[in-house]
Amino acid sequence: MSKKKRKVFVGMSGGVDSSVAAALLKRAGFDVIGIYMKCWTEGPSCTTEEDERSARLAALHLKIPFYVWNFIDEYKEKVVEYMIQGYQEGITPNPDIMCNREIKFGLFFKKAMTLGADYVATGHYARVKKKNLRHILLKGKDEEKDQSYFLAMIHPEVLEKSLFPIGDYEKTQVRAFAKKIGLPNAERKDSQGICFIGEVEIGEFLRVHIPQKQGSIVSTTGEVLGQHDGAYYYTVGQRQGLKLAGGPYYVSKKNIKTNTLNVTKEQHDIMTSELMVKDMNWFLPQEEDTPVFAKFRYRQEDVLVTLKVLKDGLLKVTPEVAQRAITPGQFAVFYHGEELLGGGVIIS
Repeated sequence: MSKKKRKVFVGMSGGVDSSVAAALLKRAGFDVIGIYMKCWTEGPSCTTEEDERSARLAALHLKIPFYVWNFIDEYKEKVVEYMIQGYQEGITPNPDIMCNREIKFGLFFKKAMTLGADYVATGHYARVKKKNLRHILLKGKDEEKDQSYFLAMIHPEVLEKSLFPIGDYEKTQVRAFAKKIGLPNAERKDSQGICFIGEVEIGEFLRVHIPQKQGSIVSTTGEVLGQHDGAYYYTVGQRQGLKLAGGPYYVSKKNIKTNTLNVTKEQHDIMTSELMVKDMNWFLPQEEDTPVFAKFRYRQEDVLVTLKVLKDGLLKVTPEVAQRAITPGQFAVFYHGEELLGGGVIIS
């Protein structure tokens, strides 16, 4: 009697990365099932129909079963409302990180396990390895495409059942393999923008969901320089869209209660030498005064920092070099070499 194949549900977005992930797993001998997660169907930037069709054609080419799972209501509640509420409160949330936590490695993971999956897989550029009887999350081999930052808040227990087949490959290798095996989306353009929503300017998206409210743009000396249409549409460090003469000006602070934007011409006004982080999600907890590396935004170069755990559960982070435009609501993600240690929400 032959050994039963390990079953893996692959989140297929319609792009080349997740399609190659499915192909690699099939080649490795897994029982592969392709799943398209339908999460958003609104607005001119939405490409759901095109994405689903592309994923279906890739699955057909690979001769694997393919299903569509509808998470529209859950995505709206757990990701879109989180994002809108965050901006209304004056912070800058990260919907891609929350999408991974709540949808891809939350609802999708749980449903796949319920249906008998041994693993779930996605097309993320990241790696999972077993080390000292535990599973660790590592950066993807392709430094330019590494997506470990976006996985910092997924629950650590899912790592044992999660696969990232393309994490050991460069993007050029992924596309070359896709062409070699004849995948119909081998040369499809990479998706941009917000997870599942598509390539839309964030201010434009927010103006559809949050009513405009005119307020003042104020200099560091208190001079009113102009007007804006809603303080919640802007983020610390932003300089586009202010429409001020004599710039460039940068948003240094925003006050949601007074609907005021404070701006500056000086870069040092938006530099931070210490920040606080809450809601830490540790894959490997760190001791006090531990020097590690951190990212405070995607694609940022690693920064040497020192961590101090405070009594109230907050984490004080002190970068070796002051950082530009640290933004409450975004995520601080910590590394030891290639290993992702954990992440949390920046509050100041």
